[in-house]
Amino acid sequence: MNRSDRLDPLFRPRSVAVIGASRHRGSIAGEVFHNLVTGGFPGPVYPVNCAARAVQSVGAFSSVSELPETVDLAVVVVPTEHVLEVVTECAKCGVRGIVVITAGFAELGAEGKRLQDRLVTLVRSHRMHMLGPNCLGLLNTDPAVRLNATFAPTWPPSGPVSVASQSGAVGLAILDYAQALGIGINQFASTGNKADLSGNDFLEYWEHDASTRVILLYLESFGNPVRFMQIARRVSQKKPIAVVKSGRTEAGARAASSHTGALAGMDVAVDALLGQAGVLRTDTIEELFDVATLLANQPSPKGSRVAIVTNAGGPGIMAADACAGGGLLLPELSTLTVESLQSFLPRAASVGNPIDMLASAPAEHYERVLQVVHRDENVDATLVVFVPPLVTEAAEVAKAIVRAAADVSKPMLTCLLGTHGIPDAMEVLRRAKIPAYRFPESAVRALTRAVRYARWLARDGGTIPEFANVDAERARSMLARATAGWLSPAETCELLAAYGIGVAQMKLVRTAEEAAEAAATIGFPVALKLVSRQILHKTEVDGVRLGLASRDEVSRAFVSIQQGLAGRGELDKMEGALVQEMISGGVETYIGVTHASGFGALLGFGIGGVNIELWRDVAFRVHPLTSTDAKEMLEQIRGKALLEGFRGGPLADKEGIVDAILRVDRMVADNPEIEELDINPLIARRPGHGVVAVDARIRVRSTPT
Repeated sequence: MNRSDRLDPLFRPRSVAVIGASRHRGSIAGEVFHNLVTGGFPGPVYPVNCAARAVQSVGAFSSVSELPETVDLAVVVVPTEHVLEVVTECAKCGVRGIVVITAGFAELGAEGKRLQDRLVTLVRSHRMHMLGPNCLGLLNTDPAVRLNATFAPTWPPSGPVSVASQSGAVGLAILDYAQALGIGINQFASTGNKADLSGNDFLEYWEHDASTRVILLYLESFGNPVRFMQIARRVSQKKPIAVVKSGRTEAGARAASSHTGALAGMDVAVDALLGQAGVLRTDTIEELFDVATLLANQPSPKGSRVAIVTNAGGPGIMAADACAGGGLLLPELSTLTVESLQSFLPRAASVGNPIDMLASAPAEHYERVLQVVHRDENVDATLVVFVPPLVTEAAEVAKAIVRAAADVSKPMLTCLLGTHGIPDAMEVLRRAKIPAYRFPESAVRALTRAVRYARWLARDGGTIPEFANVDAERARSMLARATAGWLSPAETCELLAAYGIGVAQMKLVRTAEEAAEAAATIGFPVALKLVSRQILHKTEVDGVRLGLASRDEVSRAFVSIQQGLAGRGELDKMEGALVQEMISGGVETYIGVTHASGFGALLGFGIGGVNIELWRDVAFRVHPLTSTDAKEMLEQIRGKALLEGFRGGPLADKEGIVDAILRVDRMVADNPEIEELDINPLIARRPGHGVVAVDARIRVRSTPT
């Protein structure tokens, strides 16, 4: 069985057994069996209950081995202590798919985890596939299958959206919401403890499922984040994925020992991973379905230019503000469009953008305006806002919108405010696959994400470059000799140099006399910087002196640093000082590395300097990076204008910065013991002149992971 159909025993079984099926409605075991029998599943459904002759008027069997055939799917709803025994019998009988709804496993602690591990070993040793344990079940609305192996009271309408939820309770809410809004569900799975099958498995299955056009995920954790990114990046090229990921805050975050560690929490890693994979993250289940409704039913936007058509000025302004906040543009309409609108709209109407047709606008005006606007080459998408006045029926406006949308290759969204006649109008729009929202902000948020996905699809994915001038063996040899913890300045420079990252000329000194001599050798002016593995931020103890222009200035600066530390009772923490050439001009930037649990290395880039943690203007990506990932980091930061000569400032060598980011990424790949890294500042010189590291700190583990 290849990967594209390996979950067919779960989603497309020919026969099903419910082990532990109950005679009593209202119980989980009773509802699962009832849903399967009454849902229209075309194959046999066998109840297995050792204490009953019949279950809900269907003849029962005392064990799986007594069934008249080998079933494809077994749904297990028995007490926890009997699950292993039941699954063992299923394995002996050749059952290929298992749904364990029973709880009481890893979610309860160590003892439950041990029992779950035994269950997984059993399932995988017999090449079975298991959903759960501790889950809601799964369903498939395909009219040829109509499989409802859940205890949910709701059967959603059939459609192109497939959903996986890690939470059973959230899964119930999703199915209720889908039914209430008429959103078509194709397949649904509640992954529970993800002991065997996880969201990654369903992504791979739905990647090849022609009936699935949009994939929605509710996640509480990533089992294997790097594997998720690999799969999701590939699947996103074929169909959109939208995610709600809970757990945005970190309880008990560790005290970070680097700028990167302080800036990069777990949620930053999640955002970076999802963004690299082209996955759309939403904040709520409501937003998740808002996005799904648009992506599943409308063409992809070719750009971010939006035309707003309304019969009320206030809501039009609200929509325009939301567009501006989401980075969408309200373009000027073409002269031809404006003249066409003026030919039939009242003189008092506004034919700018937003187009305000006035409260008296009849349904016919909606149809004609939309037909004109859709032809405008300056418009990529249209948002229609309607407030029901006394003179115009909402349902008639909805029908006019539907007529105008026929054979249109641009996305159209609607927002119907108020209550008078709105439910019927929204139903008209939904039947025509035109998204209908209750508020302009909801529509704009959905469109913003659709535009983001379209941009991700259109971008060049980039490559992971090879570097000819990298001496990985030199780096490995040095790190093999290094002590765990912060590398010395010499070791740090050697490691950066091995990967072709330029470092300012410097010399380690231990006395004022040595400092003066080193400065004379390097050439004035110089910088003098404290060296200490215990004092993490040198500027906090006045341990950095810049622009020293003579031997005397260097000598006095060295003594001054010593005296300052002595006054703080920290002179014993001083290991010496670095005398370093002064690098003038350029733009101070920053590159960092930290590790997020389970995600591996996380690389950051931003504008450098002492205030980096104050501004928190850093873009992050999960290792490994492509060339496109690195370029996008420069575009993502708020201070990107500083790289482009803001107000007469220096231009930065962007290509040099990108090259440095990718070299650090390669360094991390070759040397997994690198735990934290800060290059701050990394001076970006003018275009064509590269970058140079002025200050850097690297911490390594004793054992690579």
